Amino acid sequence: MTIQIGEQIPEVILKRIREGVETIDTRALFEGRKAVLFAVPGAFTPTCSEKHLPSFVQHFEDFRKRGIEVFCVSVNDPFVMQAWGKTQHVPDGLQMLADGNADLVKALGLEMDASSYGMGIRARRFALYAEDGVVRNLFIEAPGEYKVSSAEHVLANIG
Repeated sequence: MTIQIGEQIPEVILKRIREGVETIDTRALFEGRKAVLFAVPGAFTPTCSEKHLPSFVQHFEDFRKRGIEVFCVSVNDPFVMQAWGKTQHVPDGLQMLADGNADLVKALGLEMDASSYGMGIRARRFALYAEDGVVRNLFIEAPGEYKVSSAEHVLANIG
């Protein structure tokens, strides 16, 4: 079942690279803060690299001015997420999170089966806005679409 507005983000362990590979749980990421989490089907894939992540890089400071943290998640390993972030000139503070086993996207009910493309289980393209770990806005793309999860759309539609 897909997570709904008003529900708590499930507690799941993710990976990121800072001084090395770190393990972080979603409760620690979201607790006590405003945050946007956006998910891409795959690092280095066309729409994700040409549009989705770049929109959040371009508007990162707009989110920060509103006191909103920005997290990017993909069903990739932390090394891929780090390399992708470097090639995309991701600013310090925009966290690149690895959901290597799709635990988070499955817990959110936002996974998709991309096996026909040789990619296995991946995240659907989406963005959500949460306050203190509670989902306040949810923007889920239709298959093959990129409209409602862009940074521009999210900024225009959150409180």
